[in-house]
Amino acid sequence: MKKILNVLFVALFIASSFTLLTKEKKAFYIIGDSTVRNGDGTGKSQQWGWGSFMAAYFDTAKISVQNHAIGGRSSRTFITDGRWEKITSRLKKGDYVIMQFGHNDAGPLDDTARARGTIRGIGEDSVKTYNPIRKVNETVYSFGWYMRKYIRETRQAGAVPIVCSPIPRNDWKNGKVLRSTESYAKWAKEVALAEGALFIDLNDIVALKYESMGAEAVKPFFPVDHTHTNLDGAKLNASIVMENLLQMDVPKLRKFIKN
Repeated sequence: MKKILNVLFVALFIASSFTLLTKEKKAFYIIGDSTVRNGDGTGKSQQWGWGSFMAAYFDTAKISVQNHAIGGRSSRTFITDGRWEKITSRLKKGDYVIMQFGHNDAGPLDDTARARGTIRGIGEDSVKTYNPIRKVNETVYSFGWYMRKYIRETRQAGAVPIVCSPIPRNDWKNGKVLRSTESYAKWAKEVALAEGALFIDLNDIVALKYESMGAEAVKPFFPVDHTHTNLDGAKLNASIVMENLLQMDVPKLRKFIKN
């Protein structure tokens, strides 16, 4: 009888330990648009997002790397689709959320094709409109308003928000990559600084990398259009994200990263 009790005790201890470890496992959430995760994330049409290659840098036995980015979404529609709520419902202390929006925010607010636009800037202004896609009345806010929402709700859960400006498109002028320094890259930076969130200026950092390589060397990264990268381009951008995460020394993240 004593032997049986000992076996049961050991089994219970192992089960409890496994449950505890599973519960305590941190998560690294990635949210954004198609430049972060394209399609189903399998590289169809030679298009890849940088978020698809972030897990390779982490010890996934210690941290869960989850790429929730999805094509076609703006900072607004990632929320109205219910995708952000699914993350916040399980977001916990010690998790991380890295976010990149802006490529789709310039669209119309209430068109019948996407209805995904946001008000330009970072103000608190809003517009009441009818959303023909969702078939509901909706209050639309600024790009900055939605970004603040992501940052603040991440913090409320005890997690760490990391803001990225959108990666640049393959648009050149006089040997330089065109940047969104007067729009979404600027606004992402302003919101991150105002909220005290970590910030990676991918718009400028990636552009500088492209310029060091030259337009002809960068051209193969964009086999379909000027926005979506192929495998090599996405891997390059992922490496830049990781390099900057390490340089910033994100709180307690280094212990989850492979040597």
